[in-house]
Amino acid sequence: MTFPVIGVVGGGQLARMMAAPAVELGFELRVLAESPDVSAVAAIAHSTVGDYTSIEDLRAFARGVDVLTFDHEHVPGSHLSLLESEGVNVQPGAAALAHAQDKIVMRRAVDRLGLPNPVWAEVESVQALKEFGDRSGWPVVLKTPRGGYDGKGVRILASAAEADDAAGWFTGSALLAEEKVEFSRELSALVARSPRGEARVWPVVHSIQVKGVCDEVIAPAQDLPADIAEAAQKAALRIAEDLGVTGVMAMELFETPGSDAGFMINELAMRPHNSGHWTMDGSVTSQFEQHLRAVLDLPLGETGLLGGVVVMKNYLGGANQNLFGAYSNAMAAEPAAKIHAYGKSVRPGRKIGHVNAVGSNGETLASVRSRAERTAAILKDARDPREETS
Repeated sequence: MTFPVIGVVGGGQLARMMAAPAVELGFELRVLAESPDVSAVAAIAHSTVGDYTSIEDLRAFARGVDVLTFDHEHVPGSHLSLLESEGVNVQPGAAALAHAQDKIVMRRAVDRLGLPNPVWAEVESVQALKEFGDRSGWPVVLKTPRGGYDGKGVRILASAAEADDAAGWFTGSALLAEEKVEFSRELSALVARSPRGEARVWPVVHSIQVKGVCDEVIAPAQDLPADIAEAAQKAALRIAEDLGVTGVMAMELFETPGSDAGFMINELAMRPHNSGHWTMDGSVTSQFEQHLRAVLDLPLGETGLLGGVVVMKNYLGGANQNLFGAYSNAMAAEPAAKIHAYGKSVRPGRKIGHVNAVGSNGETLASVRSRAERTAAILKDARDPREETS
C-alpha cells in the first residue's frame, strides 16, 4: 500500500502546520522552500530550496508528487497553467487561484455572481482615482491588486488632495479603488471544497485586526444574526463552487448592519488562513487536515466546534527574545491554553505564533479570551498581565 505525496509551494507557517495532520494520516509532505531557514523546513523532512517564480524549479519540484498545493498565492498563474497542461495535479487550479491573486479579478467575479461588493473601479491614473472618489465619496481605499497582505499594499485616502500623494503607486498597471465601507466588525467565512464538489463550511467567525494584521479570532462570531451567518456561508460556498476552488478558502467580510445583505465581501484567500487557526484545537477537523483531504479528493471531515466558543490569539515578536524560556510560566498560568509556535526568530511585530483557548460548557467569552490573551502576553513580553493588575 502506498500513501500520497503532497507538494507544498512555500515554506511559511501554513505549510509547517500541514505537517502534523499529514503525519497522522500517513501522507508524505514535501515543501518548496524559499530558503533553508523558513518556518516549514524544520517540520517537514523533505524540503527543497527553490524559487517559486522559476518554472524550472516548480517543474522539478512537481516531479514525483501526487498533488501540488500552496502555502501562499504568489506563484505566477502562467507557470501553474503550464504545469497543468503538462499533467501536474495543481490544487487549487490556476483559474481559481487567479481570483485570490488579483483583487480586480476577484471583484469582477463577485459582481458577476451578484454577491455584496463595495463600489469599486480600476484606476490607471491619479485623475481616474479622483474621479472615482468624487463619484463614490471620500475617503477611498486604494489597493495594489497583487501581492498585498496583512495591510500591505493598502492606502486610505481621505480626499482628492491626498490622491496626489499616491501618484507614485501608479507604475503603468491598473490599481483597485474601493469605497471605504462603514462596518461594525470584520468577519470570515471559511470553507473547503474537493475536486469532486463536496464542500464543508465552518461557523462564521469574528476577526479582529490590529494595524492590518489579524490579532484575534472569536468562533463563532457572537450575536451575529442567524440569517446573516447563513447568507455569508452560502456566499462562500457559491464562490467556491462557481470558481472551481479546491482546498480551503477564506472569504473575508465586513459586517454592515442596515445594508440589504448585512455584509460585504472584502477579500478571498485560497489556502488555510489565519482566521481558521482556531480550528486546530476547536473544531472536529482542522483547516489543515481538511485542506489535505480536499486537495487529495478525499471525503471531508466534520467542522463542528469542540466547545461553546473558541478564541485564537496571535502573538507577535515583542520584548521577549527567549520564546521557549517563557513556556513554563505560560503553561503554568493557563494549562488549558494551546500554544502554537512557527519556528521563527523573534522580531518586533513579526507573527511568530498563536494561542488557542477552547471554552468549556458554560464558560463565558470573557473568560476564554482572558486565557488566550494572558498566555500570548506571557509569550510575547514575558509578563503576566494578571500580576500587573493585582
